[in-house]
Parts: sequence; structure tokens; C-alpha cells
Amino acid sequence: MGTAKGVDDPFVTTDINTLLTALYVKIDDWLGRPRRVGRPPRLSDAELVTIAVAQALLGVRSEARWLRFLPVHLPGAFPYLPGQSGYNKRLRVALPLLK
Repeated sequence: MGTAKGVDDPFVTTDINTLLTALYVKIDDWLGRPRRVGRPPRLSDAELVTIAVAQALLGVRSEARWLRFLPVHLPGAFPYLPGQSGYNKRLRVALPLLK
């Protein structure tokens, strides 16, 4: 029998910063340049989608809890985090990006 790869693999990391960075880079590359004109939003579409996908991957159901978790456990990961209502509004508008 061969050895199984997975969480015991020395190249697998459980560091959430690494996960978020890799996720952000992939999403930012996939989205490409923003199509908006005018002043850019404080939270980019790539950052918003990264936050939403990470929330789902980590199984956090409460947006309020998630938005409180990020600055405490990942300070500096996102330069700007909206409040819960702003996060919900942006997610509704960004639904096509999430799909």
C-alpha cells in the first residue's frame, strides 16, 4: 500500500493566511480588471468574494461573527471591512460574481 497524501503531507498547510492569500490571488486573476468607472470601492470585488468564499469554506454562518473574527484573528488581512449591512449589500450586488 502507498502512503496517503493529505493533512499529514509536509507540503499541506493549515495556515488561514496562506489560504486567504492563495484564494485572493486566484479570484483576483479570474475577475481581471474592474469594469467600474469612477472612484474604486474601499473593498474590491476580489476582496469581497475572497471574504465570502472563505466564510463559506470555514463554515461560519453568521456574517456578524465572521466580520468580528477577521480583524481579531487576521489583523491586516483586509485593509477595510464593511459593517454587516454594507457587507450584505455588497454580497447581494456581487451575486453574479459569486455564481
